[in-house]
Amino acid sequence: MKFEEYRRHDAVGLAQLVAQRDVTAEELLDTALARIAAVNPKINAVVQNLETLARRAIAAGLPNGPFAGVPYLLKDVTTQMAGAVTTGGSRVFAKVTALDDSALVADYKRAGFVIFGKTNTPEFGLVGITEPELWGTTLNPWNPAVTCGGSSGGAAAAVAAGIVPAAQASDGGGSIRIPSSCCGLFGFKPSRGRISMAPQGEGWGGLTVLHAVTRSVRDSAAILDASCRPEIGDPYYLAPPATPFAGEVGRDPKMLRIGMVTTNIYGQPLEAPCEAAVRDAAKLCADIGHKVEEIKSPPGVEGLIEAVMTIVCTSMATNLDREALRRGRAISDDEIEPITKMLYDRAKTFTGVQYARAIQAMHQIGRDVATWSAPYDVLLLSTLGTLPVPVGMLKNGLRDLAEITERFYRFGPNTQVFNITGQPAMSVPLAWDGQTPVGVQFAGRVGDEATLFRLAGQFEKARPWFDRTPPELT
Repeated sequence: MKFEEYRRHDAVGLAQLVAQRDVTAEELLDTALARIAAVNPKINAVVQNLETLARRAIAAGLPNGPFAGVPYLLKDVTTQMAGAVTTGGSRVFAKVTALDDSALVADYKRAGFVIFGKTNTPEFGLVGITEPELWGTTLNPWNPAVTCGGSSGGAAAAVAAGIVPAAQASDGGGSIRIPSSCCGLFGFKPSRGRISMAPQGEGWGGLTVLHAVTRSVRDSAAILDASCRPEIGDPYYLAPPATPFAGEVGRDPKMLRIGMVTTNIYGQPLEAPCEAAVRDAAKLCADIGHKVEEIKSPPGVEGLIEAVMTIVCTSMATNLDREALRRGRAISDDEIEPITKMLYDRAKTFTGVQYARAIQAMHQIGRDVATWSAPYDVLLLSTLGTLPVPVGMLKNGLRDLAEITERFYRFGPNTQVFNITGQPAMSVPLAWDGQTPVGVQFAGRVGDEATLFRLAGQFEKARPWFDRTPPELT
């Protein structure tokens, strides 16, 4: 298959071609690998080649799942695939090969996906840019001078560059939505408990959710259908929907009451293109029949950054200490990056009481935001606070953890709150500043992904983005 034809299809479309025997899984894999050879040296999105495992899976016979034969990429953090290394973007785990599949990877295999590589991520997914020392910087296919976002930056860059139509991602504070905004993609974060994180523990105290970045809305919905199966013992649990999510795309959501926030969640102004994108999206919502009301930023979020810092630092330190115990020696400073070392050292200052307070603060924020948003079916706000920041952000004179934290929360202030509340949220590529994509974020009620998929289907029809491609890589 030629790339031009491959690029015209989303994952659902490619699966249909395989089912109709218009193309084989081998041909699709060959096309994806050829695209890697053509563009990956320019953007560094795919950092592990799993072609051998992919061809072995095809030769063994793929399951007759909804994505049988479709090439797919995993993010190189959290999820495990038997026979492959999950480095987490770190030298610490660069040689640790998984013996078993994570529940999500097992679901993907049952769906028939051909997993043939892993995408770049910052060390342990800690920051919203993708510039790990282990693998090097991933560049944004739209503009290599600015970040592709993170922590699913490699996944987003790979999809934007046409290597695959969809790729696995994860989101603990915006890591699906931020790179989707930077790279002009549809990025959907499901509700907490929608996708199992078995067999490992819950990421960052329940903040982390797994899913994908996609070019089409229906791909995101269908991939969620294929992977929203809870496992025994999951601490967070949502039953699979009575109606498949894929069936919601294209269904009329009827008139929605939408609450619009034109600042960041702390009440501070957005960069002009981000605010303009929100207001333009509000007009689009009104044009297609919804009621939009401008509201103030949510109450009770003043302690968000401190609570998240405590939870994330402590979780990361726990993982490193567990690895040190397994090895029988401490993690050395030259194995982790400077920012990780800062966070690791910070974690050592926290007490158990402080961690418990952070969890309590997270729960209180969730209740306050739920009360604030209760009158609305959907919330509308900017995905990012600014346009994508320049590449090299961590290496350009940032002196301490407070300065780094302030810079990141100015760039991505609006996503973390929905990891705390557990609400589903999506970044939709509705606006562009020149050639720079500007994502607009929508959040729904916990467990109500269906409404967001219906709304996204309306957007995709009214303002299609599927055929917009980075000019440097066409």
